[in-house]
Amino acid sequence: MATPRNDVVVQLVGDHPPGIHEKATETVRAALRHARGPVLRVTVRIGRHPDPAAQPPVLAEATIDVDGHPVRARAHAATDTEALDLLQYRLRTRLARDRHHHAAHWEDRRGEQPKSEPHEWRHGQLSRARPTFFPRPTEERAVVRHKTFSVGTVDLDEAAFDLEVLDHDFHLFTEAGTGQEGVLYPTSDGLRLALVDPLREELAPHTVAVTVSPQPAPTLSTEEACERLGVLALPFLFHLDAERGRGAVLYRRYDGHYGLITPTE
Repeated sequence: MATPRNDVVVQLVGDHPPGIHEKATETVRAALRHARGPVLRVTVRIGRHPDPAAQPPVLAEATIDVDGHPVRARAHAATDTEALDLLQYRLRTRLARDRHHHAAHWEDRRGEQPKSEPHEWRHGQLSRARPTFFPRPTEERAVVRHKTFSVGTVDLDEAAFDLEVLDHDFHLFTEAGTGQEGVLYPTSDGLRLALVDPLREELAPHTVAVTVSPQPAPTLSTEEACERLGVLALPFLFHLDAERGRGAVLYRRYDGHYGLITPTE
């Protein structure tokens, strides 16, 4: 049942801990200070999957009507609190971006035009310049940084937004429809998605235009991935990590060495 609380409508689906109405209201209202105009309506929906084996089980969604313009965000997590914390971050980011875009569109920025450079795709905003890679010989390169983190389970719309906001050359995530790890990255022709097994299942519904690589991710050890990346001279390599059995990304650092990103177990 939808319940209005301080102009925020909170809807709970499934079982949730006590006080989650208040937590949801406080979370969303904290993000509203980034709105560019009057907030006309706020709706929050928190659902918990009935199957305890479903991971992550909690989905938090919010829709904010800012002066007639809808701003939406959602987040998956293991607990209600984690989902709301992530939802607040995404709402703040989207509201700030929405305000920025209304204050100055890229066409008004001193007559500049967005440039189409390899690995520099941006949706409606100017790309920042990237430094060139240090020309370190292949035999001297090593994995000098290994980052492990929990990759979110999101659809392609959310992944595309995160890619743009984080301003990275690629975004490793778990695609909601297939449940597979994949990497989303910009090309001169638009967004492209690589999955562990692209032919196995269907993607979750999405609106962003994406092409899907038909090639499955190669199964490689870290050493083999380094060798292949050195031969191919690409900025990054998405692969199935042979030691961990998970999708991973080996990427070139600007110092000429490599970095490795793997999901947490």
